[in-house]
Amino acid sequence: MPEITFLEAINQALRQEMEADETVFILGQDVGVLGGAFKATEGLFDEFGRERVIDTPMCEYAFSGLANGAALMGLRPVVEFQFADFISTGFDPIVQFAATHHYRQRNPLPIVFRAPWGGGSHAGPFHSQCPESWFAHTAGLKVVIPSNPYDAKGLLISAIRDPNPVIFFEPKYLYRSQRGEVPSNLYTVQLGSANITRTGDDLSIITYGAMVSEATTAAEMLSKSGISCEMIDLRTISPLDSEKILDSVKKTGKVLILHEARRTLGIGAEIAAIISENAFEYLDAPIVRVTAPDTPVPYSPPLENAYRPNSDNVAEAARRLYNF
Repeated sequence: MPEITFLEAINQALRQEMEADETVFILGQDVGVLGGAFKATEGLFDEFGRERVIDTPMCEYAFSGLANGAALMGLRPVVEFQFADFISTGFDPIVQFAATHHYRQRNPLPIVFRAPWGGGSHAGPFHSQCPESWFAHTAGLKVVIPSNPYDAKGLLISAIRDPNPVIFFEPKYLYRSQRGEVPSNLYTVQLGSANITRTGDDLSIITYGAMVSEATTAAEMLSKSGISCEMIDLRTISPLDSEKILDSVKKTGKVLILHEARRTLGIGAEIAAIISENAFEYLDAPIVRVTAPDTPVPYSPPLENAYRPNSDNVAEAARRLYNF
């Protein structure tokens, strides 16, 4: 099985779905001739032409609305935002129209809104945000954040085939730093299903996106101290896989929730509420959250390094939790 980067997995998924289904097309800023700001669509313009790889003006509202119309007419648009931060400019057609369409009309609206997401590249507050909570709070949207190349390809193919809108956030920190074995053929990874990446007995670490690799490093560090961690990679933020979360909590009795989005009203708060409501009697300690602080993302590399959670932060918090 070939080993490729996270970015190559995204490109492969797009190419193969466009080959398999002529209704799939891509639109967004610089997705055509340039091949995308991060080269996720590299080579697709030459292969499929300007009718299926469409460069748009710098107007997220307009091309998100265009995607809505195309989906209504039976096409399967894949929208690329240059950065997740800019998705706010297209908020209305996504949240007001796309998310509510099935509820209002009982008709499918197959759109994928792709966006490079998160920090770690010292790109400052306009290019490093984690806005998943905005969309997870919106009924009618699925929200997906993969953590590795295998899942990136399989989840993106599933998202494109889904009959309703999917927000697909891609941790740009992993684009070229994360490599893994990925089948060259088409395959899917089920939306809404978390992945238990490591089994353990002492505490559960629940996370997603770029933080999965930080949690993995922390779990390996902790294992040398005799602390056994179970790790859950959520993969899909909405809907959450509550069953796997609760099963793990009932097994370990201690929970650490990790995400690089800001703390207040983040996904971690919802997970904590699910656990408190459904598995409180199994808890042996308060639920711990390791997150970014409630500030904009710093531009300065030392400040951003302090802002984003890392394996040391996770290991330290896990030790305190274990010893509670």
